[in-house]
Amino acid sequence: MSKDCGNHGGGKEAAVRRLCAAVIAFILIVLITIFLVWVILRPTKPRFVLQDATVYAFNLSQPNLLTSNFQVTLASRNPNSKIGIYYDRLHVYATYRNQQITLRTAIPPTYQGHKDDNIWSPFIYGTAVPIAPYNSVALGNEQGSGFVPLVIRADGRVRWKVGTLITGKYHIHVRCQAPINLGNKAAGVLVGDNAVKYALAYKCSVNV
Repeated sequence: MSKDCGNHGGGKEAAVRRLCAAVIAFILIVLITIFLVWVILRPTKPRFVLQDATVYAFNLSQPNLLTSNFQVTLASRNPNSKIGIYYDRLHVYATYRNQQITLRTAIPPTYQGHKDDNIWSPFIYGTAVPIAPYNSVALGNEQGSGFVPLVIRADGRVRWKVGTLITGKYHIHVRCQAPINLGNKAAGVLVGDNAVKYALAYKCSVNV
């Protein structure tokens, strides 16, 4: 009787060991597969360049109110040869000293193929936007002396496409330095009665 009970207990232990070995093998296979996919595909986040900015209005009035109207040209490139990118949502806006000074303008959802380029030229604007008093003082000084260190931002969500597989959504944050010489219209090109187009060609930082 005792011998049979011992064999029965040993059978359970063997089953548990086989189960553990199967789980470990499955985890190793998944990790190896992920590693191989990464090595083969080498996923790289998209690259953005702020090509230019056309200023239609930029007026600071009291008390600390800013009215602005820009058209910016953003160029995006997918550097991957085997991965496509879905831009499900992308909003573009301007900031000054970490304070948002325009409304967010939505870019239409789009798909970017392998090694493909997209160019967007959204208008971003804000009417009588309240800004912090210390930013108002700094902005007045910088606008009078020359370059105003604006930052053009784009926030949204993207998905990656590998063959027929489409991943879940990932947040994307694009940050483009845009020091514009608003104190000197001659630094740009006149494109209207009061509009000035400034060539920038600045690479943007991208976080996904």
